[in-house]
Amino acid sequence: MRIDEQPRPRWAHEQPQPRWVDQGLRSRRPDLRLGARSHRLDRSAATPVDRIVVRHTVRTGPAEYSLLLNAPQWLGRRGVGEALADAVGELRAIDLTYGPTRPKSLVSRLRRGEISPESYPPLADLVDRCAAMRAATDGWFDAWAVPGGFDPGGLLGGWAVERAATRLRAAGIHDYAVLTGADLVVRGHAPHGGPWRVAVHHPTDARRTPLVLEMTAGAVGTSGVTGRRGHVVDPHTGEPADQLASATVIGPDLAVADAYATALYAAGPTGLVWFRGGSDYRALFAHR
Repeated sequence: MRIDEQPRPRWAHEQPQPRWVDQGLRSRRPDLRLGARSHRLDRSAATPVDRIVVRHTVRTGPAEYSLLLNAPQWLGRRGVGEALADAVGELRAIDLTYGPTRPKSLVSRLRRGEISPESYPPLADLVDRCAAMRAATDGWFDAWAVPGGFDPGGLLGGWAVERAATRLRAAGIHDYAVLTGADLVVRGHAPHGGPWRVAVHHPTDARRTPLVLEMTAGAVGTSGVTGRRGHVVDPHTGEPADQLASATVIGPDLAVADAYATALYAAGPTGLVWFRGGSDYRALFAHR
């Protein structure tokens, strides 16, 4: 089952929404690829004379992140390097501070009742986001229904990427892409000066032609392509979810898109109702 007729997102507070590229334009090389064996960045494009283009990949705990920065020349290479280090530092800090598998993390301490969410404002934000997504998905995303107690893993990676992206913007970099697994956030323009061209590969059939998007703002979140069966639990039964093989959601914020994808993976076709009525989020793929 492929779902690709949901209402288009309306992002009044963002830059222009993604557009689906016509078949005749697909000869142009994508800047980014999702859903292949691994996410990929295009390294063949020439660097414009008035821009500083930096590509960097870093691993923090179990996750790997790739950052592609298209920075203005006035920042200088030192300024771009400092911005990159700040963003990478944020990703590392979130893994160390909030990772559910780390016994001393704030999430683990919250589980044991040693602290409250209000003890640390970012932790309170994380908990509030989980509660909001539980309500938005009719309980299909439920960080409190995970074995072992509160586990924000379904949106933690997206939350980390969004916080790192905030660091980049604060440093003056407004054109960038950050990828992790089958997820990504983009903003602004690619080094060639146009929108980011994102090829989203079919998550279970590599022979299919990828869906190509042009984006200047937004995120793509995917659940179910890690190869780990049973990694998403049906919060209503406690059993591993098995209705879908994968789910991909696009929208303004990666943490929310990730949570929706996780919930859709668990709920199956029932979850498509969340993307109706002018929602800012849309299901790109939902495959049995």
